[in-house]
Amino acid sequence: MSTATAPNTSAPKAAAMGAALSILFSAAICHGINDTMQAVLLSVYPMLHENYALNFAQIGMITLVYQVTASILQPVFGTFTDKYPLPYVLPLAPACTLIGLLLLAVAGSYTTILIAAALIGIGSSLFHPEASRVARLSSGGRFGFAQSIFQIGGNAGSAIGPLLTALIVLPRGQWAIAWIAPLAALAVILLSYVGRWYAGWLKDHTRQASIKAHLRSFRKGEVVWALIVLVILMFSKFIYLTSLQVFYTFYLIGHFGITQQETQLYLFILLAAQALGIIFGGFFTDRIGTKAMIWVSILGALPFALALPYTNLFWTVVLTVPIGLIISSAFSAMVVYAQDLLPGRVGMISGLFFGLAFGLGGIGAAALGVLADKTSIDFVFKVCAFLPILGFFALFLPKGDKAPAAA
Repeated sequence: MSTATAPNTSAPKAAAMGAALSILFSAAICHGINDTMQAVLLSVYPMLHENYALNFAQIGMITLVYQVTASILQPVFGTFTDKYPLPYVLPLAPACTLIGLLLLAVAGSYTTILIAAALIGIGSSLFHPEASRVARLSSGGRFGFAQSIFQIGGNAGSAIGPLLTALIVLPRGQWAIAWIAPLAALAVILLSYVGRWYAGWLKDHTRQASIKAHLRSFRKGEVVWALIVLVILMFSKFIYLTSLQVFYTFYLIGHFGITQQETQLYLFILLAAQALGIIFGGFFTDRIGTKAMIWVSILGALPFALALPYTNLFWTVVLTVPIGLIISSAFSAMVVYAQDLLPGRVGMISGLFFGLAFGLGGIGAAALGVLADKTSIDFVFKVCAFLPILGFFALFLPKGDKAPAAA
């Protein structure tokens, strides 16, 4: 007597999950390459400051041009691709960043540096909305996990950038920035692969996605209020991070009298701590929920931030580790929370939040640069130490799902 054997569906599902994970990690690697190239711009600030006799306001303006360019274009591009997806535009992002980086390597004037910074910002605006969408699509429902993996790529790149600057650029000079540019070729190849997968996903899921896009678990008033609160929280997070990322090296040089190359090591420690914070943030977001993670990650950094401006070199470096770990864990939770607010506007939300991250950082860099010129870097650090207090606004976020990824 023969018995019917049920078809084995586990193998195709496992294969699909494996393919999705390869896409997720490819997007994360490209995020790392993208942010490595961008981190070089931040890392060479002391060199540009010395070579072109720039003041702190001009340094802040470079960051403003770079980050505001990205912040203006990202939500516009994300909104457009919500309606008209462009999977094959992804490889254009590292190509644009490459041009900006090469221009920075040969720049002979402040104006040329600003143009290079703008091109690097445009590269970010092309990359982040669609790449973040791909990360969510390939998440298998673990949205916090996917965003953290995607973000860790970017933060790892931001941490590697200063090391490459210290090892390659500073010993040889500004022209050596071009040595880092070939990384863009790898990103173009990987993003071409990601773009093909995304195009195939769109072909298979367009109808299903269009139905799910209209599902919403928050009322309109709650959405508006939640977005206002998230903007306040992002202001707190990114203005404070800007004070560290942009002016930390100047603070160490001026306050403790160490060399430029030594500052790159300490900047690497800070950025590496932020990268680890992204991983932990995604892990706990899927377990305790987005609102709780946002609350803990911003307000939790307050005691360490308040102590930082009043310690010696050793404790300054030590304190940047919990600060980087805690405050960086918020971003994945913020993005997932906002995407759940408007599930049919993933591109717009991704572009808006990555754009806000760049824009707030740019505005903060310019404003803090002016404040530093009028007072001192030490004063800037003391003022910015109070910014995590704004984390109390997380109490006013509408209550979402405890673990939205599980849904």
